[in-house]
Amino acid sequence: MKRISLGLLGLVVVLALAAAWWLSEHYRVQLDRPLALESVERFQLESGQGLRQISTTFVERGWIDSAWVLEVYGRRQGVAPRLQAGEYAVTPGMSARDLVHAMARGDVVQHRVTFPEGWTVRQALSALRQHPELIAPPESVGVHNLPEILGLDDVEHPEGWFLPDTYFFGSGTDALTVLRRAHQSMRIQLEQAWKDRLEDHPVESPYELLILASIIERETGRGDERERVAGVFVNRLQRGMRLQTDPTLLYVQDPGVQRLTRDELDRDHPYNTYTRAGLPPTPIALPGRAALQAAARPEDTNDLFFVSRGDGSHHFSETYREHREAVIRYQLGGDGSRYGIRNR
Repeated sequence: MKRISLGLLGLVVVLALAAAWWLSEHYRVQLDRPLALESVERFQLESGQGLRQISTTFVERGWIDSAWVLEVYGRRQGVAPRLQAGEYAVTPGMSARDLVHAMARGDVVQHRVTFPEGWTVRQALSALRQHPELIAPPESVGVHNLPEILGLDDVEHPEGWFLPDTYFFGSGTDALTVLRRAHQSMRIQLEQAWKDRLEDHPVESPYELLILASIIERETGRGDERERVAGVFVNRLQRGMRLQTDPTLLYVQDPGVQRLTRDELDRDHPYNTYTRAGLPPTPIALPGRAALQAAARPEDTNDLFFVSRGDGSHHFSETYREHREAVIRYQLGGDGSRYGIRNR
């Protein structure tokens, strides 16, 4: 009888050890084997979801067999309270352990939106509204009240105040959060450009430098011309000459208008740099870093004029006579009758 009891006890111990080994192996395999994926999938962790709900979803997707495995692991490792809501990319070869730690680190899928140099704030708002992964601003938010909505107490007009760049964010981010980041980035870049400006620069404030940079941005997209274009505008400002730049007039035209009529050139308003001296009242676009630096440190030149060659580059001139000849050559096809010059 005693031998039978010892035998049963031994069997129980063996079975218990075998069960413990099986549970341990099952636990490890569930955590470390690659998830059953043929391609990248997305997993959305909602705010407030806990390990129990996550584990159940993993089982439903066939990634693990037992929900308790993930719950036990998450609590033993202390990751349960650190899980961060968001959208996660689940790639072939990733294990349940890998995914849990990715969620604890907050390695959410990064979406992007780009504001190109020279865009207007209206275009930036439109891009944010159309992005499928952003929470769009209410329709009541527009250029007229954007500073108030964003809490920019020292900004009267939002144009120019957002740095052109590519901004990354997680799915479900508020679009206004992206705009606040773009604004903060612009403040940093503008502050640096203001510190770097030439000592005898004619602009009197960082805001005027921002306005000048926006004009430079709209006048040329060529990196090798920015400083020279800036030099022309600075020379004209120092001499009290009107800037006479088309982009300031185009800024107040209907979207899509690319050419100005004579009536528009003659119509006086704050953005008409043909009829009014100095800078327009606000920026006319979002200037990039290079335009800001060009505005702050323009090329030392005697040029007072430039005209498009029609290939994206410009001809620069020191005198009006040279400029007139360049206009006839590049803009009028050699016809100088506009200036009373008989064609040869």
